[in-house]
Amino acid sequence: MRAGRDSVRDFGYHLSEDRIARYPVARRDQSRLLVAPRSGGPFQHRVFRDLPDLMRAGDLLVVNESRVLPVRLLGAKPTGARAEVLLLRPLEEGEADGDGCPARGHLWEALVRPGGKLKPGRTVEVAPDLVVHVVDSTPDHGRIVRVETPLPVEETLRRHGRVPLPPYLRRPDEPVDRARYQTVYARTPGSVAAPTAGLHFTPELMDTLEAGGVRIARVTLHVGVATFRPVTPSGGNPRGPGEERYRIPPEAAARVAAARAGGGRVWAVGTTVVRTLESAADGEGGVRAGCGTTDLFIRPPFDFQVVDALITNFHLPHSTLLMLVAAFAGYGRTMAAYREAIDQGYRFYSYGDAMVIP
Repeated sequence: MRAGRDSVRDFGYHLSEDRIARYPVARRDQSRLLVAPRSGGPFQHRVFRDLPDLMRAGDLLVVNESRVLPVRLLGAKPTGARAEVLLLRPLEEGEADGDGCPARGHLWEALVRPGGKLKPGRTVEVAPDLVVHVVDSTPDHGRIVRVETPLPVEETLRRHGRVPLPPYLRRPDEPVDRARYQTVYARTPGSVAAPTAGLHFTPELMDTLEAGGVRIARVTLHVGVATFRPVTPSGGNPRGPGEERYRIPPEAAARVAAARAGGGRVWAVGTTVVRTLESAADGEGGVRAGCGTTDLFIRPPFDFQVVDALITNFHLPHSTLLMLVAAFAGYGRTMAAYREAIDQGYRFYSYGDAMVIP
Protein backbone atom coordinates (compact mmCIF):
# COMPACT_ATOMS: atom_id res chain seq x y z
CA MET A 1 0.00 0.00 0.00
CA ARG A 2 1.34 3.42 -0.89
CA ALA A 3 2.40 5.84 1.82
CA GLY A 4 0.46 9.06 2.33
CA ARG A 5 -3.28 9.39 2.17
CA ASP A 6 -3.77 5.76 1.14
CA SER A 7 -1.78 4.37 4.08
CA VAL A 8 -3.61 2.25 6.68
CA ARG A 9 -3.43 4.85 9.44
CA ASP A 10 -5.22 7.40 7.25
CA PHE A 11 -8.42 5.34 7.35
CA GLY A 12 -9.08 6.22 10.97
CA TYR A 13 -11.77 8.50 12.37
CA HIS A 14 -13.24 9.19 15.80
CA LEU A 15 -16.76 8.06 16.63
CA SER A 16 -18.37 8.45 20.03
CA GLU A 17 -19.98 5.35 21.57
CA ASP A 18 -23.47 6.82 21.42
CA ARG A 19 -23.33 6.87 17.61
CA ILE A 20 -23.11 3.08 17.33
CA ALA A 21 -26.54 1.70 16.45
CA ARG A 22 -27.08 -1.13 18.91
CA TYR A 23 -30.62 -1.89 17.72
CA PRO A 24 -32.29 -1.54 14.31
CA VAL A 25 -34.78 1.20 13.51
CA ALA A 26 -38.47 0.31 13.74
CA ARG A 27 -38.83 -0.18 9.99
CA ARG A 28 -35.95 -1.22 7.76
CA ASP A 29 -36.40 1.44 5.07
CA GLN A 30 -36.67 4.27 7.63
CA SER A 31 -32.88 4.34 7.95
CA ARG A 32 -31.26 7.57 6.85
CA LEU A 33 -29.45 7.63 3.52
CA LEU A 34 -26.46 9.83 2.75
CA VAL A 35 -26.16 10.36 -1.01
CA ALA A 36 -22.54 10.98 -2.04
CA PRO A 37 -22.33 11.21 -5.85
CA ARG A 38 -19.12 9.66 -7.08
CA SER A 39 -18.54 12.54 -9.47
CA GLY A 40 -18.60 15.12 -6.66
CA GLY A 41 -21.07 17.84 -5.74
CA PRO A 42 -23.03 18.40 -2.54
CA PHE A 43 -24.12 15.57 -0.27
CA GLN A 44 -27.83 14.84 0.02
CA HIS A 45 -29.64 13.66 3.14
CA ARG A 46 -32.56 11.35 2.45
CA VAL A 47 -34.16 8.19 3.83
CA PHE A 48 -33.62 4.72 2.42
CA ARG A 49 -37.13 4.38 1.01
CA ASP A 50 -36.17 7.21 -1.41
CA LEU A 51 -33.84 4.83 -3.26
CA PRO A 52 -36.21 4.45 -6.25
CA ASP A 53 -35.78 8.19 -6.90
CA LEU A 54 -32.06 7.62 -7.44
CA MET A 55 -32.35 4.68 -9.84
CA ARG A 56 -33.76 4.49 -13.34
CA ALA A 57 -35.35 1.90 -15.59
CA GLY A 58 -32.74 -0.45 -16.99
CA ASP A 59 -30.52 -0.32 -13.91
CA LEU A 60 -29.60 -3.57 -12.20
CA LEU A 61 -29.62 -4.03 -8.42
CA VAL A 62 -27.37 -6.90 -7.31
CA VAL A 63 -27.99 -8.34 -3.82
CA ASN A 64 -26.21 -10.94 -1.71
CA GLU A 65 -28.75 -13.54 -0.64
CA SER A 66 -26.46 -15.29 1.85
CA ARG A 67 -28.22 -16.10 5.10
CA VAL A 68 -26.58 -15.70 8.52
CA LEU A 69 -26.19 -18.97 10.36
CA PRO A 70 -26.64 -18.98 14.17
CA VAL A 71 -23.05 -20.17 14.62
CA ARG A 72 -22.38 -18.94 18.17
CA LEU A 73 -22.52 -22.00 20.39
CA LEU A 74 -22.69 -21.67 24.18
CA GLY A 75 -21.91 -24.78 26.18
CA ALA A 76 -19.73 -26.27 28.89
CA LYS A 77 -16.53 -28.26 29.25
CA PRO A 78 -16.69 -31.65 30.99
CA THR A 79 -15.74 -29.84 34.22
CA GLY A 80 -18.93 -27.79 34.00
CA ALA A 81 -17.06 -24.55 33.24
CA ARG A 82 -18.70 -22.37 30.58
CA ALA A 83 -17.28 -22.37 27.07
CA GLU A 84 -18.08 -20.76 23.74
CA VAL A 85 -17.45 -21.80 20.14
CA LEU A 86 -17.90 -19.50 17.16
CA LEU A 87 -17.96 -21.46 13.91
CA LEU A 88 -16.32 -19.46 11.14
CA ARG A 89 -16.31 -21.54 7.99
CA PRO A 90 -16.72 -25.17 7.01
CA LEU A 91 -13.60 -27.07 6.00
CA GLU A 92 -15.17 -30.39 5.13
CA GLU A 93 -17.40 -30.49 2.09
CA GLY A 94 -20.56 -32.51 2.08
CA GLU A 95 -22.66 -33.46 -0.93
CA ALA A 96 -23.14 -30.80 -3.57
CA ASP A 97 -26.27 -28.68 -3.26
CA GLY A 98 -28.87 -28.12 -5.97
CA ASP A 99 -26.65 -25.61 -7.80
CA GLY A 100 -23.60 -27.88 -7.81
CA CYS A 101 -21.78 -25.94 -5.07
CA PRO A 102 -20.30 -27.77 -2.07
CA ALA A 103 -22.50 -28.10 1.01
CA ARG A 104 -21.33 -27.82 4.61
CA GLY A 105 -19.92 -30.78 6.49
CA HIS A 106 -18.94 -31.36 10.12
CA LEU A 107 -15.38 -29.98 10.18
CA TRP A 108 -15.12 -26.22 10.78
CA GLU A 109 -12.62 -23.49 11.47
CA ALA A 110 -13.68 -21.78 14.72
CA LEU A 111 -12.83 -19.37 17.48
CA VAL A 112 -13.13 -20.66 21.04
CA ARG A 113 -13.36 -19.16 24.51
CA PRO A 114 -11.52 -19.60 26.82
CA GLY A 115 -8.79 -20.09 24.24
CA GLY A 116 -6.14 -21.17 26.71
CA LYS A 117 -8.29 -24.01 28.04
CA LEU A 118 -9.85 -25.38 24.87
CA LYS A 119 -6.86 -27.09 23.32
CA PRO A 120 -6.92 -29.99 20.85
CA GLY A 121 -8.55 -33.01 22.44
CA ARG A 122 -11.01 -31.00 24.55
CA THR A 123 -14.79 -31.01 24.06
CA VAL A 124 -17.69 -28.60 24.57
CA GLU A 125 -21.21 -29.94 25.15
CA VAL A 126 -23.78 -27.52 23.79
CA ALA A 127 -26.82 -29.83 24.04
CA PRO A 128 -27.43 -33.57 24.41
CA ASP A 129 -27.49 -33.81 20.60
CA LEU A 130 -24.61 -31.40 19.93
CA VAL A 131 -20.99 -31.81 21.05
CA VAL A 132 -18.03 -29.89 19.62
CA HIS A 133 -14.62 -31.61 19.58
CA VAL A 134 -11.47 -29.48 19.30
CA VAL A 135 -9.32 -31.22 16.70
CA ASP A 136 -6.39 -28.87 16.04
CA SER A 137 -5.10 -25.30 16.31
CA THR A 138 -4.63 -22.80 13.47
CA PRO A 139 -1.68 -20.40 13.01
CA ASP A 140 -3.81 -17.36 13.93
CA HIS A 141 -4.93 -18.78 17.31
CA GLY A 142 -8.15 -20.32 16.01
CA ARG A 143 -9.22 -23.95 16.18
CA ILE A 144 -10.30 -26.74 13.88
CA VAL A 145 -13.38 -28.37 15.40
CA ARG A 146 -15.68 -31.24 14.56
CA VAL A 147 -19.40 -30.78 15.11
CA GLU A 148 -20.89 -34.06 16.37
CA THR A 149 -24.65 -34.28 15.96
CA PRO A 150 -27.12 -36.85 14.62
CA LEU A 151 -28.90 -34.02 12.80
CA PRO A 152 -27.89 -32.11 9.66
CA VAL A 153 -25.46 -29.40 10.79
CA GLU A 154 -27.66 -26.49 9.74
CA GLU A 155 -30.67 -27.95 11.54
CA THR A 156 -28.78 -28.35 14.80
CA LEU A 157 -27.45 -24.79 14.48
CA ARG A 158 -30.98 -23.49 14.07
CA ARG A 159 -31.97 -25.36 17.23
CA HIS A 160 -29.04 -24.52 19.48
CA GLY A 161 -27.03 -21.70 17.90
CA ARG A 162 -27.13 -18.02 18.77
CA VAL A 163 -27.00 -15.07 16.36
CA PRO A 164 -23.33 -13.99 16.04
CA LEU A 165 -23.75 -10.27 16.64
CA PRO A 166 -20.65 -8.11 16.11
CA PRO A 167 -18.78 -7.47 19.40
CA TYR A 168 -19.08 -3.69 19.07
CA LEU A 169 -22.83 -3.94 19.77
CA ARG A 170 -21.84 -4.91 23.32
CA ARG A 171 -24.98 -6.87 24.06
CA PRO A 172 -26.14 -10.48 23.82
CA ASP A 173 -28.38 -11.48 20.95
CA GLU A 174 -32.11 -11.08 21.52
CA PRO A 175 -35.20 -12.46 19.76
CA VAL A 176 -35.38 -9.35 17.54
CA ASP A 177 -32.01 -10.23 16.02
CA ARG A 178 -33.22 -13.54 14.56
CA ALA A 179 -35.19 -11.55 11.99
CA ARG A 180 -33.50 -8.17 11.85
CA TYR A 181 -29.87 -9.35 11.56
CA GLN A 182 -30.95 -10.94 8.30
CA THR A 183 -31.94 -9.47 4.95
CA VAL A 184 -35.51 -10.01 3.77
CA TYR A 185 -34.18 -11.81 0.68
CA ALA A 186 -31.69 -14.08 2.52
CA ARG A 187 -31.97 -17.62 1.15
CA THR A 188 -28.68 -19.54 1.24
CA PRO A 189 -27.28 -20.24 4.74
CA GLY A 190 -23.56 -19.76 5.21
CA SER A 191 -22.56 -16.35 6.62
CA VAL A 192 -21.26 -15.63 10.11
CA ALA A 193 -22.07 -11.92 9.74
CA ALA A 194 -24.84 -10.13 7.87
CA PRO A 195 -24.24 -8.37 4.54
CA THR A 196 -25.48 -5.26 6.31
CA ALA A 197 -26.17 -2.92 3.39
CA GLY A 198 -29.08 -5.19 2.51
CA LEU A 199 -30.72 -4.88 5.93
CA HIS A 200 -32.50 -1.68 4.81
CA PHE A 201 -34.58 -3.31 2.08
CA THR A 202 -38.22 -4.31 2.54
CA PRO A 203 -40.26 -6.48 0.16
CA GLU A 204 -42.37 -3.42 -0.67
CA LEU A 205 -39.30 -1.36 -1.57
CA MET A 206 -38.02 -4.08 -3.86
CA ASP A 207 -41.44 -4.33 -5.51
CA THR A 208 -41.38 -0.57 -6.10
CA LEU A 209 -37.96 -0.78 -7.72
CA GLU A 210 -39.03 -3.59 -10.04
CA ALA A 211 -42.23 -1.74 -10.94
CA GLY A 212 -40.05 1.18 -12.00
CA GLY A 213 -38.04 -0.95 -14.39
CA VAL A 214 -35.10 -1.84 -12.14
CA ARG A 215 -34.07 -5.47 -12.45
CA ILE A 216 -32.71 -7.49 -9.52
CA ALA A 217 -29.95 -10.11 -9.63
CA ARG A 218 -29.09 -12.41 -6.74
CA VAL A 219 -25.60 -13.67 -5.97
CA THR A 220 -24.14 -15.28 -2.85
CA LEU A 221 -21.00 -14.53 -0.89
CA HIS A 222 -20.78 -16.14 2.53
CA VAL A 223 -19.39 -13.50 4.87
CA GLY A 224 -16.52 -14.48 7.15
CA VAL A 225 -15.61 -12.83 10.43
CA ALA A 226 -12.31 -11.49 9.03
CA THR A 227 -14.26 -9.06 6.85
CA PHE A 228 -15.00 -6.91 9.89
CA ARG A 229 -11.63 -7.02 11.61
CA PRO A 230 -9.80 -3.67 11.69
CA VAL A 231 -6.52 -3.59 9.80
CA THR A 232 -3.55 -2.86 12.04
CA PRO A 233 -2.74 0.85 11.50
CA SER A 234 0.93 0.50 12.42
CA GLY A 235 2.05 0.04 8.83
CA GLY A 236 3.41 -2.95 6.97
CA ASN A 237 1.43 -5.08 4.56
CA PRO A 238 -2.20 -5.20 5.79
CA ARG A 239 -4.16 -8.43 5.65
CA GLY A 240 -7.20 -8.61 3.44
CA PRO A 241 -10.69 -9.82 4.36
CA GLY A 242 -9.77 -13.47 4.00
CA GLU A 243 -11.04 -16.17 1.69
CA GLU A 244 -14.81 -16.35 1.23
CA ARG A 245 -17.03 -18.58 -0.90
CA TYR A 246 -19.24 -17.08 -3.59
CA ARG A 247 -21.72 -18.15 -6.24
CA ILE A 248 -22.99 -16.30 -9.31
CA PRO A 249 -25.95 -18.08 -10.92
CA PRO A 250 -26.15 -18.00 -14.74
CA GLU A 251 -29.26 -15.82 -14.50
CA ALA A 252 -27.37 -13.18 -12.51
CA ALA A 253 -24.50 -13.15 -15.00
CA ALA A 254 -27.01 -12.79 -17.84
CA ARG A 255 -28.68 -9.85 -16.12
CA VAL A 256 -25.36 -8.06 -15.68
CA ALA A 257 -24.70 -8.53 -19.40
CA ALA A 258 -28.20 -7.31 -20.28
CA ALA A 259 -27.82 -4.18 -18.13
CA ARG A 260 -24.50 -3.45 -19.80
CA ALA A 261 -25.97 -3.94 -23.27
CA GLY A 262 -28.93 -1.68 -22.49
CA GLY A 263 -26.92 1.16 -20.96
CA GLY A 264 -28.08 0.47 -17.40
CA ARG A 265 -25.95 0.84 -14.32
CA VAL A 266 -24.92 -2.05 -12.08
CA TRP A 267 -25.69 -1.21 -8.43
CA ALA A 268 -23.97 -3.33 -5.80
CA VAL A 269 -25.77 -3.72 -2.47
CA GLY A 270 -22.80 -3.84 -0.13
CA THR A 271 -19.11 -4.57 -0.24
CA THR A 272 -19.74 -8.31 -0.43
CA VAL A 273 -21.49 -7.89 -3.77
CA VAL A 274 -18.65 -5.67 -5.00
CA ARG A 275 -16.08 -8.35 -4.13
CA THR A 276 -18.20 -11.06 -5.74
CA LEU A 277 -18.72 -9.23 -9.03
CA GLU A 278 -15.19 -7.88 -9.34
CA SER A 279 -13.71 -11.30 -8.50
CA ALA A 280 -15.64 -12.83 -11.41
CA ALA A 281 -15.16 -9.97 -13.91
CA ASP A 282 -14.75 -11.26 -17.45
CA GLY A 283 -12.77 -8.26 -18.73
CA GLU A 284 -15.64 -6.98 -20.85
CA GLY A 285 -17.85 -5.44 -18.17
CA GLY A 286 -19.68 -8.66 -17.37
CA VAL A 287 -19.13 -11.54 -14.95
CA ARG A 288 -18.56 -15.27 -15.23
CA ALA A 289 -21.20 -17.52 -13.66
CA GLY A 290 -20.17 -20.24 -11.25
CA CYS A 291 -18.93 -21.05 -7.75
CA GLY A 292 -15.57 -20.11 -6.33
CA THR A 293 -13.63 -18.56 -3.50
CA THR A 294 -12.16 -15.08 -3.37
CA ASP A 295 -9.60 -13.32 -1.23
CA LEU A 296 -9.78 -10.14 -3.33
CA PHE A 297 -8.58 -7.16 -1.27
CA ILE A 298 -9.98 -3.97 -2.83
CA ARG A 299 -8.17 -0.82 -1.73
CA PRO A 300 -6.97 2.35 -3.46
CA PRO A 301 -6.12 2.34 -6.28
CA PHE A 302 -8.43 -0.23 -7.91
CA ASP A 303 -9.85 -0.47 -11.43
CA PHE A 304 -13.54 -1.41 -11.10
CA GLN A 305 -14.75 -3.37 -14.11
CA VAL A 306 -18.35 -4.20 -13.21
CA VAL A 307 -19.82 -2.03 -10.45
CA ASP A 308 -21.17 1.45 -11.29
CA ALA A 309 -22.90 2.41 -8.03
CA LEU A 310 -22.57 1.25 -4.43
CA ILE A 311 -25.00 1.05 -1.51
CA THR A 312 -23.17 0.57 1.77
CA ASN A 313 -23.30 1.07 5.52
CA PHE A 314 -20.80 3.07 7.56
CA HIS A 315 -17.84 0.89 8.48
CA LEU A 316 -15.30 0.54 11.25
CA PRO A 317 -12.15 2.70 11.07
CA HIS A 318 -9.06 0.98 9.65
CA SER A 319 -11.24 -1.76 8.15
CA THR A 320 -10.91 -3.41 4.76
CA LEU A 321 -14.54 -2.39 4.09
CA LEU A 322 -13.74 1.31 4.51
CA MET A 323 -10.77 0.85 2.19
CA LEU A 324 -13.04 -0.70 -0.45
CA VAL A 325 -15.43 2.25 -0.26
CA ALA A 326 -12.49 4.65 -0.59
CA ALA A 327 -11.27 2.75 -3.65
CA PHE A 328 -14.70 3.20 -5.24
CA ALA A 329 -15.54 6.80 -4.28
CA GLY A 330 -12.01 8.14 -3.80
CA TYR A 331 -10.19 8.60 -0.52
CA GLY A 332 -11.01 12.29 -0.04
CA ARG A 333 -14.64 11.90 -1.02
CA THR A 334 -15.10 8.94 1.32
CA MET A 335 -13.55 10.57 4.37
CA ALA A 336 -15.51 13.77 3.71
CA ALA A 337 -18.72 11.72 3.58
CA TYR A 338 -17.86 10.11 6.92
CA ARG A 339 -17.23 13.54 8.48
CA GLU A 340 -20.57 14.68 7.10
CA ALA A 341 -22.36 11.64 8.52
CA ILE A 342 -20.81 12.19 11.94
CA ASP A 343 -21.67 15.91 11.91
CA GLN A 344 -25.27 15.17 10.88
CA GLY A 345 -25.91 12.53 13.55
CA TYR A 346 -26.03 9.38 11.42
CA ARG A 347 -26.06 5.98 13.13
CA PHE A 348 -23.09 3.74 12.40
CA TYR A 349 -22.20 0.09 11.73
CA SER A 350 -24.35 -3.01 11.22
CA TYR A 351 -27.70 -1.67 12.44
CA GLY A 352 -26.89 1.89 11.39
CA ASP A 353 -27.77 4.14 8.48
CA ALA A 354 -26.63 3.82 4.87
CA MET A 355 -24.74 5.67 2.18
CA VAL A 356 -25.21 5.45 -1.56
CA ILE A 357 -22.50 6.35 -4.06
CA PRO A 358 -24.19 6.67 -7.46
